[in-house]
Amino acid sequence: MSLETQQHRNDGVARYGDIILARHGQPALSRKCWLSADQYRHWWGLYDEGGLKAGQATPDSIIDTARQAGIIYASTLRRAQETAAAVAQGKGIQTDAIFVEAPLPPPHWPDWFKLPPRFWGVVARLWWHAFDHHDGQETRREAETRAGRAADLLIHSASEGHDVLVLAHGYFNHMIGRALKARGWKLVHNQGFKYWSQRRYRRG
Repeated sequence: MSLETQQHRNDGVARYGDIILARHGQPALSRKCWLSADQYRHWWGLYDEGGLKAGQATPDSIIDTARQAGIIYASTLRRAQETAAAVAQGKGIQTDAIFVEAPLPPPHWPDWFKLPPRFWGVVARLWWHAFDHHDGQETRREAETRAGRAADLLIHSASEGHDVLVLAHGYFNHMIGRALKARGWKLVHNQGFKYWSQRRYRRG
């Protein structure tokens, strides 16, 4: 047990660690294609099953964050698992499905209408968020509830006095971040939503 944690337990004062939400590395599946809505549904299934693109370097900054973290969480999806393995470098990882990405079902548009996957992602997220289009998958309200539960889990872990690192997904990390802010946490470092990026939250 660290001195900081021992002091935390002895004096009864909560000294929270930071919570760092990180996005996975670059996936192997190419986005350089044009797809219909039905083809995009199939493409997204392959994306969820696939791992990371070979040969990419793991940034030193996120390895350092993992080294300093007391707990490392990862989504159950393969791209997050491979990211966690690259970042943790042998350190223990706690896998939890609570961190998987929110669904991206596209609207039912005709087959002649095609877009690259990147733009389908924007359209699908808009339809899911604004019009509650979920195709029988998780609804926006259900995902918001899950993000709140994830935030509570991370806060509980951070209450032990150690930094907590999450290796997961862009949009759901954003949803967790909103839940953390609603619970009084502040975004103190922001690398955006690119691959390997980190967003650090600190108790206000």
